[in-house]
Formats: sequence, C-alpha cells, structure tokens
Amino acid sequence: MSHRMTAVLLLVLFSLFCTTQTTLAKKRVSDKAHILFVPHDNRPISDEQTADTIKKIGWEIETPPDNILGSRNHLGNPEEVWAWLEERAKTADIAVLSSDTLLYGSLVGSRKHQFTESQIRERVDRFRAFKAMYPKLKLYVWGSIMRTPRNAAASGGVEPSYYASYGSDIFRYTALVDKQETEGLTRREKKEFEFLKKLIPQQALSDWLSRRNKNFSASRAMISLARSGAFDYFALGRDDNAPYSQTHMESRKLAEEGKDLGPSKFQALAGIDEFGLLMLTRAVNDWSKTVPFVYVKYNWGRGGETVPSYSDEKISESIKGHVLAAGGMLVTSPKNADFTLLVNTNPSGRTFEASDRQNDGRPQEGTKYFADMVEESVASGKPTCVADIAYANGSDNALMEMLKNRGLLYKLRAYSGWNTATNSTGFVLGQGMLADKMTPDALDQLLTTRYIDDWAYQANIRNTVARQLGWFRAAGAYSSLDEKRPAAEMRATQFMRRFIEENLPPFPDMQYLEVRFPWNRMFEAKYSIEPPFDFKAYMEERRAE
Repeated sequence: MSHRMTAVLLLVLFSLFCTTQTTLAKKRVSDKAHILFVPHDNRPISDEQTADTIKKIGWEIETPPDNILGSRNHLGNPEEVWAWLEERAKTADIAVLSSDTLLYGSLVGSRKHQFTESQIRERVDRFRAFKAMYPKLKLYVWGSIMRTPRNAAASGGVEPSYYASYGSDIFRYTALVDKQETEGLTRREKKEFEFLKKLIPQQALSDWLSRRNKNFSASRAMISLARSGAFDYFALGRDDNAPYSQTHMESRKLAEEGKDLGPSKFQALAGIDEFGLLMLTRAVNDWSKTVPFVYVKYNWGRGGETVPSYSDEKISESIKGHVLAAGGMLVTSPKNADFTLLVNTNPSGRTFEASDRQNDGRPQEGTKYFADMVEESVASGKPTCVADIAYANGSDNALMEMLKNRGLLYKLRAYSGWNTATNSTGFVLGQGMLADKMTPDALDQLLTTRYIDDWAYQANIRNTVARQLGWFRAAGAYSSLDEKRPAAEMRATQFMRRFIEENLPPFPDMQYLEVRFPWNRMFEAKYSIEPPFDFKAYMEERRAE
C-alpha cells in the first residue's frame, strides 16, 4: 500500500473516530434534559423539596418565581405563570405542569377561585396552543379533583369561609349523594339526606357545587386534550377524600371518561401533593428510556388491604397506580426488582394520626416485625425504600427509634412518612426510582430532609410547640400564627437542633438549621441552614482584594 493510500485511509479512520466521538458526546449531553416545573403552590414539599430531587440527579430544573405561585394568602397568578412558561419553553426539553396553577392559580385557588367558565375554558385551550407552539417539548401534566374535607379542622383553613360552620354537613351530604348513585340509601339515610338539604344554606352549597362543576368540566376538557395527543401523559389526583364523597364520585366519572386512553396516557389516582414528583420521575424515566421494576412488601396483618385515612381505596391499589404513573412496573419477586418498597402499615388496618398519644416511641403491634423486615432487606443487598404510613401526618416514632438503634437510617435508598399515606408512598417511589442516578451524598441529603421533616418536625416538634403556643403573649393560633410566628419559629428551631444532635449523624452546619413557617401556620415548615456571619473572615477577604 502506497504512503498516499495509507494517509488517505488514516484520514478516513480519524474522521470516523471524530464523528463517533462527537455523536457519543452529543448523546451524553442529551442524557440529561432541561426541565420546566410548575408546581401547584409554593409550599416547601410541593416546590423546593420536589425540585431538589431532580437537582440531585444532576439535571437542570427551573421553577417560576415564588411571588407568582400560589401561597396561603395569594391564590396565584395564572397569566404570569403562563408568560413565564412560554418564555422559558424556548430552550427546554420537558415541561412538568400543574394544571391547577395554570387554570386557577394554585391548588388552593382551585377551591376558592371566582373565574367564569369561559375564562377557564380559554386557559384549557391555551394548553393546545402551547403544544402547537412547542411541538417537540415533552409535556407531563397533572391536575386535582377537588377534595372533600370531612370537617373544618381537616380543611386546614384553606376552604371557603362557610366550611368552618358547615364543612362536616357538606361532607356528609355529598357522601350520601355518592352512595345513592352506587348502591342506594337506607330509609334512615334518605331522611338524613333531606334534613341536610334544609340545614346547609343554599348559597353556601350552590357556591361549593358551582365551582366544582366548573372544575369538573375543565378536567373533562383536559382529558380530551390528552386524547388529541397534546400531552405525553395526564393525571388527575383526588385530594383528601373518602370511600363515599363528592371527590370519589367525580373521580369515578372522570376515570370512565378517559378509560379509552389507557394508563400509559391517563390515570385518575388517589393523592395529589406527591404528583409533582411522580410526574417528574416519569419524565426522567421516559427520557432515559428506563422502566424501574419495583417489589412491594407490607407489614403483617391487613397490609395492602389497608384503606388509609384521607383515601377511598386500598393502599395496594394506590401504590400500583403510583408505580405506573411514575413509569415503573410492579414485580412479584425482589430478585427481579431494581429496589424493594417496604410499607409500614398497622396490622389492624387502621391509620392513626402522628399526634396521637400512642405514637410515643413505645413499640406497637407489628413494629419489631417491620424493623426486622427492613434489616433483612438491607442485609440482602437489595436497595430498600420505606413508606412509613402507620400514622398520617408524621413518622412512626417507635419504628424510627428502632431503625436508628440498628444503624439502618442511612442504609435506606429512600424514606417518606409525611402527610397522607398516598403522599408518602408516591414520594418515596419517586425518590426510590431516581436514587440510582444520585451520589451517596445526594442520597444522604434527601434522607436527612425527610428525617428532619417527617420524623423530627411532623411527628414530634409540631405537637410540642403547638401545645406551647398559649405561653406566648401575642395574638395567633396553630392555623394562623400571626404575632406568635417569630416565637414559634424560634422555639421550633431550638427543638430541631436538639433533635438532630440526639438522633442524626453530625452533618456539617446542621447546628445552624433554622425552622420557618412560610404559610403562617404550623402544618408545614421550611428548613434552611444559615451559618452565623463571620465578620473577621469577611474583612480578611476584603483586604485580600
């Protein structure tokens, strides 16, 4: 072979090598997408903690400015969020969107708004126009079927004002309507139904039902958009509900409306606050072309047959729906699974509140059995996640103490025990599916967030500070702290620092952690680490400049 031919051949091979390397480099770049995330409000769990999970896998995620999202006293601004979304979409790959924010301003806005049906329909149509404007943008959208709180206390102070007086009556009235449609009423229930119709002020019931009818029509229109291909996936979550309720009734009808789409395009599911992470997880799995396999095992007793508080179905059904929504698949053996999800249920099948006296750290029936399950799963080498749902609105103190004493807290892949059972199971599934894309430090950080929120604050500190609110010489209460807010934040911060010191490893700067109440109530908290200002170091840096 001549030197000329050799040179030409080497040049061709070099060109092929460069082309291959360029292609691989492009592929590596495209392995991580740029996501736009519009949460349904600015609560820490809905917004920051959900987005932080995606940041921990090294992906770029953007959220709208806090001041245009819905908050406790501000229902949000749909027009400003739309403007932000349309501007940022020019450079994004994926958009994960709350339809409640883009239709009504926020999740709370969906319950209290005064928008007309035509205004809402215009915003529904805007989704179609947005997809036409950005046809290559992957769209994952979720909305809520309005909740039906059992009473004013369960509403958290974010329902219309008349719910304080007639909330329990409205709940019962709609439960009877639902039961009448599905199986009929007894003679006694018929009398109760007629009595409630007269008891509840017509103006209040009309306001509540008229808003629900608008939202129901909007949900039907969104399902139609999903059918037309506007979304890669659409989900409707039914917020706090019960086996008989207005929420359950509407969910039945909307599930029937979209059943032709199949679960790969549309699902109506129990829960709502966990949906942001479920949709983000599905987006990541779709983009990465991965389908995580999940093995689920329950504590002994009722286990998967448990119907938790704030839900209308067995927890096994909710978990099945969550796995599908996140882009995963259930398997029947841990050998075939990417990770194991262990679900801490009470053997009796009942769900208690974390504030109940029995959640005092003493083992209950099933506590040791479940802790043994966790230890055995971890020892097997299978990545293990824990959904702690024996109590609503906080961790099982006895279980957490056992996991701590056995050195298992930071051997888990993910943990969750906050708010409702479906909130916990959905959130832990999302973080569990994404965990193999994270560094060990990132995993530890996410676990620490859950431990200080679900275990430290929700199951312990919240109740203690709530009992002490009467000590503070200022106006305010649990659901509206007002003038008591600074004192409550300081007290919660003191308890939190002590709890961390006694129960968690000595992570850097944790002694500077601050607790804040951004929604002016004690139900949720925000955590940040704020080291004290080092004036000496500051002056030395200035002199060096």
